[in-house]
Amino acid sequence: MLEIRDLVVLRDGRRVVDSLRLRVPRGCVYALLGGNGAGKTTTIDAILGFVPPAAGVVRVDGLSPLAEPIAVRRRVAYLPENVALYPYLSGVESLDYFCAMAGIALSRTEAAALLDGAGLAREAQDRRVGAYSKGMRQKVGLAIAEARSASLLLLDEPTSGLDPAAADDMAQRVRKAADAGMAVLMATHDLFHARQLADRIGILRAGVLVAEFDAATLDHQALTAAYLAHARAPGGAS
Repeated sequence: MLEIRDLVVLRDGRRVVDSLRLRVPRGCVYALLGGNGAGKTTTIDAILGFVPPAAGVVRVDGLSPLAEPIAVRRRVAYLPENVALYPYLSGVESLDYFCAMAGIALSRTEAAALLDGAGLAREAQDRRVGAYSKGMRQKVGLAIAEARSASLLLLDEPTSGLDPAAADDMAQRVRKAADAGMAVLMATHDLFHARQLADRIGILRAGVLVAEFDAATLDHQALTAAYLAHARAPGGAS
């Protein structure tokens, strides 16, 4: 579903992503670990077609984000660290609004079922999202992704700022999406949930993928040791 080959992204003449190669098939959660400035967010921006590569190839379901941006974005759902929703709309209205923009008409029953599946409590669905917690906003974002039948889910620090229960719930929802056939790329600092959730783990340092593992081959202690050995890097744009 996602293939990146020899990707180079420049910023002010500096390589913020340097010869990156990775693949994320359907049903796989790939956790991309790295410190601030490692290049995680720039990689996501390149997948979305927001920054042009200086070299290399990005393909989403075989399509180029630069050559076919609309077709690619129809296949992709992106949840940033802070999901932006209109504060005066309810959860149901937010889902309906973003689906309507994508040409998808939902009945009230369908909308409620999608929000139920994303873990948003029924009594919260008609409240304005301005009063939602971060975790609740993320659940609306997951419901939007499912309604759009996205094939690739991009997550930027999905558990940052969540309490332990909300972070665990978010991880379970992402795993459920992958088990249903979605490919997931998760940029994160969260070693615990990366180990718990991911099938593959990569460590990015200064734009270079310096290590890659099958998650099943590492316990949490081994992952922590590998991360500390590889991921410390000078700062820069992320």
